[in-house]
Amino acid sequence: MPTLTKMNLESYISGYVDGEGCFCVSIRPRKGNKTGWEVVASFSVGQKENRAEVLRLIRDYFKCGFIRKSVSDKTLKYETRSLNNLLTKIIPHFEKYPLQSGKQKDFEIFKKVCQKMSKGEHLTKKGLIEIVGLVSKMNPSGKRNYTKTIILNSLSKMKI
Repeated sequence: MPTLTKMNLESYISGYVDGEGCFCVSIRPRKGNKTGWEVVASFSVGQKENRAEVLRLIRDYFKCGFIRKSVSDKTLKYETRSLNNLLTKIIPHFEKYPLQSGKQKDFEIFKKVCQKMSKGEHLTKKGLIEIVGLVSKMNPSGKRNYTKTIILNSLSKMKI
């Protein structure tokens, strides 16, 4: 891989993420949680195994996360799920070096959700309802195991 200078590495990463990255918020059932739901924010970038050097470059740049095999599409993924790392490393990077596609809208929603999570809002019924509304506007072509309707119906039955 050609050497990137410090001056253009940041822009290269944002451009790469624009094409191959994903800002994701998963909401799934969790019996131990007061609301019955768990919210997990993650940032990932996928690539075929023969191009793994790009993922290592991104991991080394952010100084967090891990690279794993993705069984679903037989690629490698760089990923970080740590809310602290998302708030202190990933989000500040994309604020300074914004995405140039419609993925910027997903990033803005992702940022709001992470900020709400940092305040513990995902642990309350009211906060979770707000987060579900935001998340339903992200990644319109993505698949969801639990739809907005399913989650909101389950929350409406709870007495919290």
